[in-house]
Amino acid sequence: QVQLVESGGGLVQAGGSLRLSCADSGRTFSRDPMGWFRQAPGKEREFVAAISWSGGSTFYANSVKGRFTISRDNAKNTMYLQMNSLKPEDTAVYYCAADPDGSWYDFQDWGSWGQGTQVTVSS
Repeated sequence: QVQLVESGGGLVQAGGSLRLSCADSGRTFSRDPMGWFRQAPGKEREFVAAISWSGGSTFYANSVKGRFTISRDNAKNTMYLQMNSLKPEDTAVYYCAADPDGSWYDFQDWGSWGQGTQVTVSS
């Protein structure tokens, strides 16, 4: 059974940084791709970044490319999202996801989710 737990969210000023973590305690973490999505109030959940099982391939939404970095430590069953140069429009609940089936960019193709962590960027 997949058990994903996010942490690291909070309130930060524009231009600041945060590092999100996603711990996976219930599965064979190192064999599957993982991803980050976010959802702002009144908006659909959107793709942020994804990483292959080995960490050798990474994918980013255009809106975060160059500012966010996804990584994983398979020995610790943990995935990370380093977020730099944060903007107010990055404000959202951030979710980690596992078990993709199909397009990694569509939230409907991911089968397992964490509970989310709030990121708020003030201007």
